[in-house]
Amino acid sequence: MPGLRRSPQLAACLAATAFALSGCATYRPAPLGDGAAALDPPSAAVLRTQSAAIDRPWLTPTTIDLDRPLDANAVAVLAVLRNPDLKAQRAQMGVSDAQAFAARLLPDPSFSFSYDRLLSGPDDLDQFGSALAQDLALLRDRKVIAQQNRAHATQVRLDLAWAEWQTAGAARLQVVRILALEEQVALGQASSADAQSLLTASLRASMRGDVTADPVQANRLAALDAADKLRTNQLALATARGELRRLLGLPPGMKLMLTDSPAANELLDPARLFALAQHRRPDLQALRAGYEAQEASVHKAVLDQFPTLSLGMQGSRDSTGNQFLGGAVNFTLPLWNRNRGGIAVEKATRTALKYEYEARLAQTRSDITAAVEGIALARHSIEDLSLQIPALERYAKGAANATARGDLSQATATTAQQTLRDRQGQLSVARQALAEQMIALELLTGAPITTWDRDQ
Repeated sequence: MPGLRRSPQLAACLAATAFALSGCATYRPAPLGDGAAALDPPSAAVLRTQSAAIDRPWLTPTTIDLDRPLDANAVAVLAVLRNPDLKAQRAQMGVSDAQAFAARLLPDPSFSFSYDRLLSGPDDLDQFGSALAQDLALLRDRKVIAQQNRAHATQVRLDLAWAEWQTAGAARLQVVRILALEEQVALGQASSADAQSLLTASLRASMRGDVTADPVQANRLAALDAADKLRTNQLALATARGELRRLLGLPPGMKLMLTDSPAANELLDPARLFALAQHRRPDLQALRAGYEAQEASVHKAVLDQFPTLSLGMQGSRDSTGNQFLGGAVNFTLPLWNRNRGGIAVEKATRTALKYEYEARLAQTRSDITAAVEGIALARHSIEDLSLQIPALERYAKGAANATARGDLSQATATTAQQTLRDRQGQLSVARQALAEQMIALELLTGAPITTWDRDQ
Protein backbone atom coordinates (compact mmCIF):
# COMPACT_ATOMS: atom_id res chain seq x y z
CA MET A 1 0.00 0.00 0.00
CA PRO A 2 2.82 2.54 0.56
CA GLY A 3 3.82 2.15 -3.09
CA LEU A 4 0.24 2.82 -4.15
CA ARG A 5 -0.02 6.03 -2.13
CA ARG A 6 3.15 7.42 -3.70
CA SER A 7 2.08 6.56 -7.26
CA PRO A 8 1.99 9.66 -9.53
CA GLN A 9 -0.18 7.73 -12.02
CA LEU A 10 -2.90 7.21 -9.42
CA ALA A 11 -2.78 10.88 -8.39
CA ALA A 12 -3.13 11.97 -11.99
CA CYS A 13 -6.04 9.54 -12.48
CA LEU A 14 -7.89 10.85 -9.47
CA ALA A 15 -7.32 14.47 -10.53
CA ALA A 16 -8.60 13.82 -14.03
CA THR A 17 -11.68 12.05 -12.66
CA ALA A 18 -12.46 14.93 -10.31
CA PHE A 19 -12.08 17.45 -13.15
CA ALA A 20 -14.40 15.47 -15.43
CA LEU A 21 -17.06 15.09 -12.77
CA SER A 22 -17.01 18.82 -12.01
CA GLY A 23 -18.58 19.55 -15.42
CA CYS A 24 -21.40 17.00 -15.16
CA ALA A 25 -25.04 17.98 -15.25
CA THR A 26 -27.18 17.57 -12.15
CA TYR A 27 -30.66 16.08 -11.89
CA ARG A 28 -33.62 18.24 -10.94
CA PRO A 29 -37.13 16.73 -10.85
CA ALA A 30 -39.90 18.38 -12.87
CA PRO A 31 -43.25 17.10 -11.55
CA LEU A 32 -46.29 17.17 -13.83
CA GLY A 33 -48.73 18.89 -11.50
CA ASP A 34 -52.47 18.96 -12.22
CA GLY A 35 -52.17 20.90 -15.51
CA ALA A 36 -54.90 23.31 -14.43
CA ALA A 37 -53.01 26.36 -15.70
CA ALA A 38 -53.10 25.05 -19.27
CA LEU A 39 -56.90 24.85 -19.12
CA ASP A 40 -57.45 28.41 -17.87
CA PRO A 41 -58.73 31.12 -20.24
CA PRO A 42 -55.88 33.03 -21.90
CA SER A 43 -54.75 36.30 -20.36
CA ALA A 44 -56.01 39.21 -22.46
CA ALA A 45 -52.69 41.10 -22.24
CA VAL A 46 -50.58 38.06 -23.09
CA LEU A 47 -52.89 37.14 -25.96
CA ARG A 48 -52.71 40.63 -27.44
CA THR A 49 -48.91 40.62 -27.24
CA GLN A 50 -48.50 37.14 -28.73
CA SER A 51 -50.99 37.67 -31.56
CA ALA A 52 -49.40 40.97 -32.55
CA ALA A 53 -45.93 39.39 -32.66
CA ILE A 54 -46.79 36.12 -34.43
CA ASP A 55 -44.48 35.34 -37.35
CA ARG A 56 -45.87 32.94 -39.93
CA PRO A 57 -45.81 33.49 -43.72
CA TRP A 58 -49.49 32.60 -44.02
CA LEU A 59 -50.77 34.65 -41.08
CA THR A 60 -51.19 38.38 -40.57
CA PRO A 61 -50.18 39.69 -37.13
CA THR A 62 -53.23 41.09 -35.38
CA THR A 63 -54.42 42.17 -31.96
CA ILE A 64 -56.89 39.62 -30.65
CA ASP A 65 -59.63 40.68 -28.26
CA LEU A 66 -61.97 37.83 -27.30
CA ASP A 67 -64.69 40.36 -26.46
CA ARG A 68 -64.88 41.41 -30.13
CA PRO A 69 -65.79 39.43 -33.26
CA LEU A 70 -62.96 37.29 -34.65
CA ASP A 71 -62.34 36.99 -38.38
CA ALA A 72 -60.74 34.01 -40.13
CA ASN A 73 -57.18 35.31 -39.67
CA ALA A 74 -57.69 35.98 -35.95
CA VAL A 75 -59.11 32.48 -35.44
CA ALA A 76 -56.13 30.96 -37.27
CA VAL A 77 -53.69 32.99 -35.14
CA LEU A 78 -55.48 31.91 -31.96
CA ALA A 79 -55.34 28.26 -33.05
CA VAL A 80 -51.59 28.41 -33.67
CA LEU A 81 -50.97 30.10 -30.31
CA ARG A 82 -53.30 28.07 -28.10
CA ASN A 83 -53.87 24.60 -29.55
CA PRO A 84 -52.66 22.02 -26.97
CA ASP A 85 -51.51 19.49 -29.58
CA LEU A 86 -49.32 22.11 -31.25
CA LYS A 87 -47.77 23.00 -27.89
CA ALA A 88 -46.82 19.35 -27.38
CA GLN A 89 -45.39 19.14 -30.89
CA ARG A 90 -43.28 22.26 -30.33
CA ALA A 91 -41.84 20.59 -27.23
CA GLN A 92 -41.02 17.55 -29.36
CA MET A 93 -39.08 19.85 -31.70
CA GLY A 94 -36.78 20.56 -28.75
CA VAL A 95 -35.95 16.86 -28.62
CA SER A 96 -34.80 16.85 -32.26
CA ASP A 97 -32.72 19.98 -31.63
CA ALA A 98 -31.08 18.23 -28.67
CA GLN A 99 -30.33 15.21 -30.86
CA ALA A 100 -28.72 17.43 -33.49
CA PHE A 101 -26.66 19.08 -30.72
CA ALA A 102 -25.58 15.69 -29.40
CA ALA A 103 -24.43 14.63 -32.87
CA ARG A 104 -22.01 17.57 -33.01
CA LEU A 105 -20.22 16.56 -29.80
CA LEU A 106 -16.96 14.65 -29.89
CA PRO A 107 -17.13 11.15 -28.41
CA ASP A 108 -15.57 10.75 -24.98
CA PRO A 109 -12.53 8.50 -24.59
CA SER A 110 -12.69 5.50 -22.27
CA PHE A 111 -10.41 4.99 -19.27
CA SER A 112 -9.82 1.86 -17.21
CA PHE A 113 -7.79 1.23 -14.03
CA SER A 114 -6.95 -2.03 -12.31
CA TYR A 115 -5.32 -2.74 -8.97
CA ASP A 116 -4.21 -6.10 -7.54
CA ARG A 117 -3.28 -6.28 -3.85
CA LEU A 118 -0.36 -8.53 -3.08
CA LEU A 119 -1.42 -11.14 -0.57
CA SER A 120 1.65 -13.42 -0.51
CA GLY A 121 4.78 -14.21 -2.48
CA PRO A 122 8.42 -13.17 -2.76
CA ASP A 123 7.66 -9.74 -4.25
CA ASP A 124 6.78 -6.76 -2.07
CA LEU A 125 4.77 -4.46 -4.37
CA ASP A 126 1.09 -4.31 -5.33
CA GLN A 127 0.29 -4.48 -9.02
CA PHE A 128 -1.76 -1.93 -10.94
CA GLY A 129 -2.42 -0.81 -14.50
CA SER A 130 -4.37 1.80 -16.45
CA ALA A 131 -5.46 2.30 -20.06
CA LEU A 132 -6.85 5.17 -22.14
CA ALA A 133 -8.69 4.40 -25.41
CA GLN A 134 -10.55 6.30 -28.12
CA ASP A 135 -13.12 4.74 -30.47
CA LEU A 136 -12.23 6.10 -33.91
CA ALA A 137 -15.35 4.63 -35.53
CA LEU A 138 -17.41 7.35 -33.84
CA LEU A 139 -15.12 9.99 -35.27
CA ARG A 140 -15.43 8.40 -38.70
CA ASP A 141 -19.25 8.44 -38.56
CA ARG A 142 -19.54 11.84 -36.87
CA LYS A 143 -20.06 13.86 -40.06
CA VAL A 144 -22.73 11.60 -41.53
CA ILE A 145 -24.52 11.30 -38.16
CA ALA A 146 -24.57 15.11 -37.88
CA GLN A 147 -26.01 15.30 -41.42
CA GLN A 148 -28.67 12.76 -40.50
CA ASN A 149 -29.68 14.64 -37.36
CA ARG A 150 -29.79 18.00 -39.14
CA ALA A 151 -32.11 16.57 -41.78
CA HIS A 152 -34.26 14.97 -39.07
CA ALA A 153 -34.48 18.27 -37.17
CA THR A 154 -35.54 20.00 -40.39
CA GLN A 155 -38.18 17.33 -40.93
CA VAL A 156 -39.55 17.85 -37.42
CA ARG A 157 -39.78 21.61 -37.97
CA LEU A 158 -41.58 21.13 -41.27
CA ASP A 159 -43.95 18.60 -39.69
CA LEU A 160 -44.74 21.21 -37.05
CA ALA A 161 -45.35 23.85 -39.73
CA TRP A 162 -47.71 21.43 -41.52
CA ALA A 163 -49.53 20.68 -38.26
CA GLU A 164 -49.93 24.41 -37.58
CA TRP A 165 -51.26 24.99 -41.10
CA GLN A 166 -53.72 22.10 -40.79
CA THR A 167 -54.90 23.19 -37.33
CA ALA A 168 -55.42 26.78 -38.47
CA GLY A 169 -57.38 25.50 -41.48
CA ALA A 170 -59.49 23.21 -39.29
CA ALA A 171 -60.35 26.17 -37.04
CA ARG A 172 -61.34 28.28 -40.06
CA LEU A 173 -63.54 25.42 -41.31
CA GLN A 174 -65.36 25.37 -37.99
CA VAL A 175 -65.95 29.13 -38.25
CA VAL A 176 -67.54 28.63 -41.69
CA ARG A 177 -69.75 25.84 -40.32
CA ILE A 178 -70.79 27.82 -37.25
CA LEU A 179 -71.80 30.88 -39.26
CA ALA A 180 -73.68 28.76 -41.81
CA LEU A 181 -75.40 26.69 -39.12
CA GLU A 182 -76.44 29.84 -37.24
CA GLU A 183 -78.15 31.01 -40.41
CA GLN A 184 -79.74 27.60 -40.98
CA VAL A 185 -80.92 27.40 -37.36
CA ALA A 186 -82.59 30.81 -37.72
CA LEU A 187 -84.38 29.62 -40.85
CA GLY A 188 -85.32 26.38 -39.09
CA GLN A 189 -86.76 28.21 -36.12
CA ALA A 190 -88.97 30.30 -38.40
CA SER A 191 -90.05 27.20 -40.34
CA SER A 192 -90.79 25.25 -37.17
CA ALA A 193 -92.80 28.16 -35.73
CA ASP A 194 -94.87 28.49 -38.93
CA ALA A 195 -95.44 24.73 -39.14
CA GLN A 196 -96.55 24.60 -35.52
CA SER A 197 -98.86 27.61 -36.03
CA LEU A 198 -100.42 25.96 -39.08
CA LEU A 199 -100.88 22.70 -37.15
CA THR A 200 -102.59 24.57 -34.29
CA ALA A 201 -104.93 26.33 -36.71
CA SER A 202 -105.83 23.08 -38.50
CA LEU A 203 -106.49 21.34 -35.17
CA ARG A 204 -108.93 24.10 -34.21
CA ALA A 205 -110.60 23.88 -37.61
CA SER A 206 -110.87 20.11 -37.23
CA MET A 207 -112.52 20.49 -33.83
CA ARG A 208 -115.07 22.79 -35.45
CA GLY A 209 -115.59 20.26 -38.23
CA ASP A 210 -114.32 22.60 -40.95
CA VAL A 211 -111.56 20.24 -42.21
CA THR A 212 -111.05 16.50 -42.38
CA ALA A 213 -108.36 14.52 -40.57
CA ASP A 214 -106.08 14.24 -43.60
CA PRO A 215 -104.97 17.92 -43.69
CA VAL A 216 -104.45 17.81 -39.93
CA GLN A 217 -102.20 14.75 -40.23
CA ALA A 218 -100.25 16.34 -43.07
CA ASN A 219 -99.68 19.47 -40.99
CA ARG A 220 -98.68 17.36 -37.99
CA LEU A 221 -96.05 15.51 -40.05
CA ALA A 222 -94.78 18.81 -41.45
CA ALA A 223 -94.43 20.28 -37.96
CA LEU A 224 -92.59 17.17 -36.72
CA ASP A 225 -90.28 17.26 -39.74
CA ALA A 226 -89.49 20.94 -39.23
CA ALA A 227 -88.77 20.40 -35.52
CA ASP A 228 -86.54 17.43 -36.32
CA LYS A 229 -84.50 19.45 -38.87
CA LEU A 230 -84.19 22.28 -36.35
CA ARG A 231 -82.88 19.95 -33.62
CA THR A 232 -80.39 18.39 -36.07
CA ASN A 233 -78.99 21.79 -37.00
CA GLN A 234 -78.89 22.92 -33.37
CA LEU A 235 -76.92 19.81 -32.41
CA ALA A 236 -74.52 20.33 -35.33
CA LEU A 237 -74.06 23.95 -34.26
CA ALA A 238 -73.28 22.99 -30.66
CA THR A 239 -70.80 20.36 -31.89
CA ALA A 240 -69.06 22.86 -34.19
CA ARG A 241 -68.77 25.41 -31.39
CA GLY A 242 -67.30 22.80 -29.04
CA GLU A 243 -64.81 21.65 -31.68
CA LEU A 244 -63.72 25.24 -32.32
CA ARG A 245 -63.12 25.82 -28.60
CA ARG A 246 -61.06 22.62 -28.49
CA LEU A 247 -58.94 23.67 -31.46
CA LEU A 248 -58.35 27.10 -29.92
CA GLY A 249 -57.47 25.69 -26.49
CA LEU A 250 -60.35 27.54 -24.82
CA PRO A 251 -62.38 26.26 -21.86
CA PRO A 252 -65.78 24.63 -22.54
CA GLY A 253 -68.70 27.00 -22.64
CA MET A 254 -66.62 30.07 -23.45
CA LYS A 255 -68.54 32.32 -25.84
CA LEU A 256 -66.91 33.50 -29.06
CA MET A 257 -68.12 36.13 -31.51
CA LEU A 258 -67.29 35.40 -35.14
CA THR A 259 -67.46 37.42 -38.30
CA ASP A 260 -67.63 36.25 -41.90
CA SER A 261 -64.84 36.70 -44.45
CA PRO A 262 -65.48 37.70 -48.08
CA ALA A 263 -65.52 34.83 -50.53
CA ALA A 264 -62.78 34.72 -53.16
CA ASN A 265 -63.64 34.43 -56.83
CA GLU A 266 -60.38 33.06 -58.25
CA LEU A 267 -59.97 31.27 -61.56
CA LEU A 268 -58.60 27.88 -60.58
CA ASP A 269 -56.10 25.88 -62.61
CA PRO A 270 -55.40 22.43 -61.04
CA ALA A 271 -52.00 22.07 -62.75
CA ARG A 272 -50.85 25.48 -61.50
CA LEU A 273 -52.10 24.77 -57.99
CA PHE A 274 -50.37 21.38 -57.95
CA ALA A 275 -47.07 23.03 -58.89
CA LEU A 276 -47.63 25.51 -56.05
CA ALA A 277 -48.32 22.65 -53.62
CA GLN A 278 -45.05 20.94 -54.55
CA HIS A 279 -43.21 24.15 -53.71
CA ARG A 280 -45.10 25.29 -50.62
CA ARG A 281 -46.60 22.33 -48.74
CA PRO A 282 -44.60 21.71 -45.54
CA ASP A 283 -45.48 18.01 -45.43
CA LEU A 284 -43.93 17.45 -48.88
CA GLN A 285 -40.87 19.40 -47.78
CA ALA A 286 -40.77 17.27 -44.62
CA LEU A 287 -40.85 14.08 -46.68
CA ARG A 288 -37.94 15.37 -48.74
CA ALA A 289 -36.02 16.16 -45.54
CA GLY A 290 -36.82 12.69 -44.23
CA TYR A 291 -35.50 11.19 -47.45
CA GLU A 292 -32.30 13.22 -47.02
CA ALA A 293 -31.95 11.86 -43.47
CA GLN A 294 -32.43 8.34 -44.79
CA GLU A 295 -29.72 8.95 -47.41
CA ALA A 296 -27.39 9.73 -44.50
CA SER A 297 -28.52 6.51 -42.80
CA VAL A 298 -27.63 4.51 -45.92
CA HIS A 299 -24.25 6.25 -46.05
CA LYS A 300 -23.60 5.40 -42.41
CA ALA A 301 -24.61 1.77 -42.95
CA VAL A 302 -22.09 1.56 -45.82
CA LEU A 303 -19.38 3.06 -43.60
CA ASP A 304 -20.20 0.56 -40.87
CA GLN A 305 -19.18 -2.32 -43.14
CA PHE A 306 -15.55 -1.29 -42.71
CA PRO A 307 -13.60 -2.32 -39.60
CA THR A 308 -14.32 -0.37 -36.45
CA LEU A 309 -11.06 0.89 -35.01
CA SER A 310 -10.14 1.76 -31.45
CA LEU A 311 -6.71 3.10 -30.37
CA GLY A 312 -5.46 3.10 -26.82
CA MET A 313 -2.50 3.63 -24.53
CA GLN A 314 -1.85 1.58 -21.44
CA GLY A 315 0.61 1.66 -18.58
CA SER A 316 1.20 -0.76 -15.71
CA ARG A 317 3.55 -1.82 -12.91
CA ASP A 318 3.91 -5.41 -11.82
CA SER A 319 4.68 -6.71 -8.36
CA THR A 320 8.45 -6.76 -9.02
CA GLY A 321 8.50 -3.05 -9.76
CA ASN A 322 8.77 -3.31 -13.53
CA GLN A 323 6.89 -0.49 -15.28
CA PHE A 324 5.35 -0.81 -18.73
CA LEU A 325 3.97 1.63 -21.28
CA GLY A 326 2.41 0.52 -24.57
CA GLY A 327 -0.41 0.87 -27.04
CA ALA A 328 -3.34 -1.22 -28.22
CA VAL A 329 -5.32 -1.43 -31.45
CA ASN A 330 -8.75 -3.10 -31.57
CA PHE A 331 -10.78 -3.60 -34.74
CA THR A 332 -13.39 -5.96 -36.12
CA LEU A 333 -12.65 -8.27 -39.02
CA PRO A 334 -15.25 -7.90 -41.82
CA LEU A 335 -15.27 -11.56 -42.80
CA TRP A 336 -18.90 -12.75 -42.70
CA ASN A 337 -21.30 -10.00 -41.66
CA ARG A 338 -19.85 -6.78 -43.15
CA ASN A 339 -23.09 -5.05 -42.05
CA ARG A 340 -24.88 -6.43 -45.10
CA GLY A 341 -28.10 -6.76 -43.14
CA GLY A 342 -27.97 -3.14 -41.95
CA ILE A 343 -27.24 -1.88 -45.47
CA ALA A 344 -30.16 -3.87 -46.88
CA VAL A 345 -32.55 -2.49 -44.24
CA GLU A 346 -31.50 1.12 -44.80
CA LYS A 347 -31.71 0.82 -48.60
CA ALA A 348 -35.16 -0.79 -48.36
CA THR A 349 -36.28 2.02 -46.05
CA ARG A 350 -35.00 4.59 -48.54
CA THR A 351 -36.99 2.92 -51.32
CA ALA A 352 -40.12 2.89 -49.16
CA LEU A 353 -39.73 6.63 -48.44
CA LYS A 354 -39.34 7.32 -52.16
CA TYR A 355 -42.60 5.59 -52.99
CA GLU A 356 -44.33 7.25 -50.02
CA TYR A 357 -43.33 10.65 -51.38
CA GLU A 358 -44.57 9.78 -54.87
CA ALA A 359 -47.86 8.49 -53.43
CA ARG A 360 -48.32 11.73 -51.47
CA LEU A 361 -47.74 13.71 -54.68
CA ALA A 362 -50.32 11.63 -56.55
CA GLN A 363 -52.84 12.04 -53.72
CA THR A 364 -52.22 15.79 -53.63
CA ARG A 365 -52.84 16.17 -57.35
CA SER A 366 -56.03 14.10 -57.12
CA ASP A 367 -57.34 16.04 -54.10
CA ILE A 368 -56.65 19.41 -55.74
CA THR A 369 -58.52 18.37 -58.89
CA ALA A 370 -61.49 17.13 -56.84
CA ALA A 371 -61.57 20.35 -54.81
CA VAL A 372 -61.54 22.51 -57.95
CA GLU A 373 -64.43 20.48 -59.38
CA GLY A 374 -66.35 20.78 -56.10
CA ILE A 375 -65.83 24.55 -56.09
CA ALA A 376 -67.17 24.79 -59.64
CA LEU A 377 -70.31 22.84 -58.64
CA ALA A 378 -70.84 24.99 -55.54
CA ARG A 379 -70.48 28.19 -57.56
CA HIS A 380 -73.01 26.90 -60.11
CA SER A 381 -75.48 26.04 -57.32
CA ILE A 382 -75.08 29.48 -55.74
CA GLU A 383 -75.65 31.19 -59.07
CA ASP A 384 -78.74 29.09 -59.84
CA LEU A 385 -80.29 29.57 -56.37
CA SER A 386 -79.52 33.29 -56.38
CA LEU A 387 -81.55 33.63 -59.57
CA GLN A 388 -84.54 31.75 -58.09
CA ILE A 389 -84.82 33.52 -54.75
CA PRO A 390 -85.95 37.02 -55.88
CA ALA A 391 -89.03 35.59 -57.63
CA LEU A 392 -89.82 33.43 -54.58
CA GLU A 393 -89.49 36.45 -52.31
CA ARG A 394 -91.96 38.42 -54.42
CA TYR A 395 -94.41 35.52 -54.46
CA ALA A 396 -94.14 34.97 -50.69
CA LYS A 397 -94.68 38.68 -50.02
CA GLY A 398 -97.67 38.78 -52.35
CA ALA A 399 -99.16 35.67 -50.74
CA ALA A 400 -98.74 37.19 -47.28
CA ASN A 401 -100.50 40.39 -48.42
CA ALA A 402 -103.30 38.38 -50.02
CA THR A 403 -103.75 36.36 -46.83
CA ALA A 404 -103.94 39.57 -44.81
CA ARG A 405 -106.76 40.76 -47.12
CA GLY A 406 -108.53 37.41 -46.82
CA ASP A 407 -107.98 36.47 -50.47
CA LEU A 408 -105.76 33.43 -49.73
CA SER A 409 -105.66 30.86 -46.97
CA GLN A 410 -102.97 30.88 -44.30
CA ALA A 411 -101.79 27.50 -45.54
CA THR A 412 -101.03 28.91 -48.99
CA ALA A 413 -99.03 31.82 -47.57
CA THR A 414 -97.15 29.50 -45.19
CA THR A 415 -96.32 27.14 -48.06
CA ALA A 416 -94.99 30.04 -50.14
CA GLN A 417 -92.87 31.27 -47.25
CA GLN A 418 -91.55 27.77 -46.57
CA THR A 419 -90.59 27.32 -50.23
CA LEU A 420 -88.59 30.53 -49.97
CA ARG A 421 -86.89 29.37 -46.76
CA ASP A 422 -86.04 26.02 -48.34
CA ARG A 423 -84.23 27.79 -51.18
CA GLN A 424 -82.53 30.16 -48.72
CA GLY A 425 -81.39 27.12 -46.71
CA GLN A 426 -80.05 25.48 -49.87
CA LEU A 427 -78.22 28.70 -50.72
CA SER A 428 -76.71 28.76 -47.23
CA VAL A 429 -75.53 25.14 -47.61
CA ALA A 430 -74.07 25.90 -51.05
CA ARG A 431 -72.19 28.92 -49.71
CA GLN A 432 -70.92 26.83 -46.81
CA ALA A 433 -69.73 24.13 -49.24
CA LEU A 434 -67.95 26.75 -51.36
CA ALA A 435 -66.21 28.31 -48.36
CA GLU A 436 -65.17 24.91 -47.02
CA GLN A 437 -63.86 23.80 -50.41
CA MET A 438 -61.85 26.99 -50.78
CA ILE A 439 -60.27 26.48 -47.35
CA ALA A 440 -59.60 22.84 -48.24
CA LEU A 441 -57.92 23.97 -51.46
CA GLU A 442 -55.75 26.39 -49.51
CA LEU A 443 -54.76 23.56 -47.18
CA LEU A 444 -53.97 21.33 -50.17
CA THR A 445 -51.74 23.94 -51.79
CA GLY A 446 -50.01 24.90 -48.54
CA ALA A 447 -50.60 28.62 -49.12
CA PRO A 448 -53.43 31.12 -48.55
CA ILE A 449 -55.33 32.23 -51.62
CA THR A 450 -54.01 35.78 -51.28
CA THR A 451 -50.48 34.57 -52.06
CA TRP A 452 -51.21 32.29 -55.01
CA ASP A 453 -50.46 34.88 -57.70
CA ARG A 454 -47.40 36.17 -55.89
CA ASP A 455 -45.92 32.68 -55.39
CA GLN A 456 -46.42 31.81 -59.06
